[in-house]
Amino acid sequence: MKTSLKFLHLVALLLISVGLGWSQELSEKAIPFDSAITTGQLDNGLKYFIKKNAKPENRVELRLVVNAGSILEDEDQQGLAHFTEHMAFNGSKNFDKNELVSYLQSVGVKFGAHLNAYTSFDETVYILPIPSDDEEILDQGMTILEDWAGNILFDAEELDKERGVVIEEWRLGQGADTRMMEEYLPVILKGSKYAERLPIGKKEILETFPREAITRFYQDWYRPDLMAVVAVGDIDVQQMEQRIKDHFSGLTNPKKERERKEFDLPDNDEPLVAIASDPEATNILFNIMFKKEATDSKTEEDFRRGHVQGLFLEMMNQRLSDLLQSGNPPYLYASTYIGSPVSRTTTAFSGFAVPKPDDIKTGITTMLQEIRRVQLHGFNDSELKTAKLNVMEAYESAYKERDKSKSASYADELIRHFLEKEPVPGITYEHNFVKEHLDGITLEEVNSIIGKWIKKENRILYMTAPEQEDLVLPTEEEILAWVEEYENIELEPLEEEVIDANLLKQEPKGGSIVSQETIDEIDTKVLTLSNGAKVYLKQTDFKNDQILFSAFKEGGTSLASDDGFWSAEMASNIVGLSGVGDYTYTQLEKALAGKSVGLSPYIGELESGFRGNVSPQDLETMFQLAYLYMNQVRKDEEAFQSLMQRNKAILSNVLSNPSYYFQDRMARILSQDHLRGGGIPKVEDLEKVNLDEAIAFFKSEFRVAGAFTYVFVGNFEEESLLPLIEQYLAGGKETRAENTYIDRGVRHPSGMLQEKIYKGTEEQSTVVMSFDEEAKYKQEESYYLRSLAEVLDIKLVEILREEKGGVYGVGASGQGSQRPYEHYALSVKFPCGPENVDTLVMAALDVIKDVQDNGVSEEDLNKIKETQRREMELSWKENGFWLGAIGSYLKNGFELSEMKELDTRIEALSAKDIQKAAQKYVDTSEYAQIVLYPETMKE
Repeated sequence: MKTSLKFLHLVALLLISVGLGWSQELSEKAIPFDSAITTGQLDNGLKYFIKKNAKPENRVELRLVVNAGSILEDEDQQGLAHFTEHMAFNGSKNFDKNELVSYLQSVGVKFGAHLNAYTSFDETVYILPIPSDDEEILDQGMTILEDWAGNILFDAEELDKERGVVIEEWRLGQGADTRMMEEYLPVILKGSKYAERLPIGKKEILETFPREAITRFYQDWYRPDLMAVVAVGDIDVQQMEQRIKDHFSGLTNPKKERERKEFDLPDNDEPLVAIASDPEATNILFNIMFKKEATDSKTEEDFRRGHVQGLFLEMMNQRLSDLLQSGNPPYLYASTYIGSPVSRTTTAFSGFAVPKPDDIKTGITTMLQEIRRVQLHGFNDSELKTAKLNVMEAYESAYKERDKSKSASYADELIRHFLEKEPVPGITYEHNFVKEHLDGITLEEVNSIIGKWIKKENRILYMTAPEQEDLVLPTEEEILAWVEEYENIELEPLEEEVIDANLLKQEPKGGSIVSQETIDEIDTKVLTLSNGAKVYLKQTDFKNDQILFSAFKEGGTSLASDDGFWSAEMASNIVGLSGVGDYTYTQLEKALAGKSVGLSPYIGELESGFRGNVSPQDLETMFQLAYLYMNQVRKDEEAFQSLMQRNKAILSNVLSNPSYYFQDRMARILSQDHLRGGGIPKVEDLEKVNLDEAIAFFKSEFRVAGAFTYVFVGNFEEESLLPLIEQYLAGGKETRAENTYIDRGVRHPSGMLQEKIYKGTEEQSTVVMSFDEEAKYKQEESYYLRSLAEVLDIKLVEILREEKGGVYGVGASGQGSQRPYEHYALSVKFPCGPENVDTLVMAALDVIKDVQDNGVSEEDLNKIKETQRREMELSWKENGFWLGAIGSYLKNGFELSEMKELDTRIEALSAKDIQKAAQKYVDTSEYAQIVLYPETMKE
């Protein structure tokens, strides 16, 4: 079930229901199961779900779902549910040690990026996306799932090697959030086993557990009656069903099965309250939860109730969001949510707020008061109308894309169905159901939602905050008093505001298309407009309801003086939150209700432009928005003050976090402390932002329509699109000139540079190795360097993770650039224990030197080439790829007619090309090495 991004926060969005007048017969009718899904259960209890889905082509998403996680661990097994997941990749009946990962890499499946798994409290899920156009690969894929389900070896030597990897993952999770969580979880989850079974486990157990402990967990809980296999993709359903039967029918359950209990959060008569603080925390977070027993969604009455609840959340959160636009916003952010806090058997209505450090009470009580206002007076008709329009738009879009939705989203839905009993009726049923009955939902029904949640019992309240001398936190008694105060306060109802949805009051004069040509090699049209602008049109059928749009011109913040830099840097954010034309930001949101359109202006370092996406039916609305941004920018003092206040509050303490501190210091070191080097802004930087200067800079970048290059990719009809281009983009005099940017001299430091940064209390280090070489840019050389990084990804994982057990993750990236200056850059980054930094840095350098001296093995070359082939195979059928590629080629001066050579260059790539790139652009004696260490190691 797929919807637009704006509704991801609605827990039950797709559980849409009927309106008033629904009959008794309808209410008791069960929600049907999607007939397009083949499902069954083997004699041993294993369930399977199979769906044929053509997007992406020649791919299948395989999942092994185990209804068992850390909540089922014995005292001596804490962390071993997750450890079991790791061992699934380290030796099984049919794949010796690291052979599984190596095999998948050879068929184009990346470890981490594609192949993955996760463990939570209640489940473990293995994720295996593989090609489906090769019978051997399909057979091997099913063998891999079968091995995970019942044939993991737990070799003693591999277990000991993997301890280091898992402990590095544990180390990554340490920090302020974890320390505070360890304080408040025993309080807010009082009496629940969830407080005692965090999936990562305990370090002392991970370091010392015997093999018997982990094999006991595997034998007890990895059993077919607790498993499901999910297969969604471009497959033959009957053949896949037979494969599942062949591979999984032989699995057996233990003779003495342990009971798979469901755990809950016990009731509490009195509120559970916790306050935790930490010196490295960056913001204050307050959360209040009203919990109750969860119920399954089985009938159409449940289906309907889920949607009423979704409308309530949409309107509640819109009110909280609207308050952010005031000149003195009461909080940095606030929202509400309905869903399980941790247990499947418990659900909760939660309200959370991020207060400003200098006014904690106002932030918390304002969020509570808005909940109270709804409790007293409910919502109004215009709010419900807006919410309904947005819901219907989301369903219309999902329905239009029903034959183009990606397999991974269906696989995720089936996982939730197996684990949480989420209904799966199919988008056609849901769309038709909503279309018929949405209008019948009344305001009274939505307004009644809040009364079903706000009770005296089963309340949980907690706060996390920075630990600072000048920050006075409320006591538990004070927080409870604030809650009691809000429950008794009398508030006025919110005034209703009716918004005119007609964005433009006067149509622009427009211009004309003066010439057209076609780039046959990529089936793309090029239009020249009367004002000099160029427009590139790539018509596709990859999605039914999507047109992507971009516009760009050289310039950006590079054109701003040093004195005006921060005003220019913030200009697009300021304008974005100020609205356009006659509309404030919140009014614009409401005017666009029911429309599938998004458009954002941006100002980067070297260019400015737009990024947009739109449904074909709302295309003119996007053009109108672009026209308004170019011609009718608003100056909104309140929106400006709101943005500045919120950003200053966030930035005031952000560098207390070691990770942010390291990012900031690294950016400043690698740019030689340049004003424009990309460090995290300081509060004093924001003090330099002037509203008038920001608006003026934005206007200077966007006022000339003819200065931009425009790109449209997607399912458009030319007869509809071309008149809109003429009217909204072609206007004005012919003013197109050679756009430019200014090279402001931001450069990587030369020579050998070693910097140690000390921050934080945890025994954590982060290593960044940055190589940079100024040289004439060539497109093929950039490709070779990127391919080198892909080889290094493989080798660094093999050596630093699998052989040495010194890291959880390690990655390399590399490419060439010609703007603002020609150079090539490669970086290697990994987190590790401070005691292992020197050893791992030397090992990483040895990997690079080995490629320089001895080249790349045929096996590794074939792995990255197959991955690139498979990725390109998918990319050619993605609107986003075409939009980005066309834009990149135009900005870099490449011939668009040569774009199809992206395939041929993969076939031509040789080990020698990669070796030469390593020799030319990676100097292991002159690079920047920046390392984060804990403060305890400061000399």
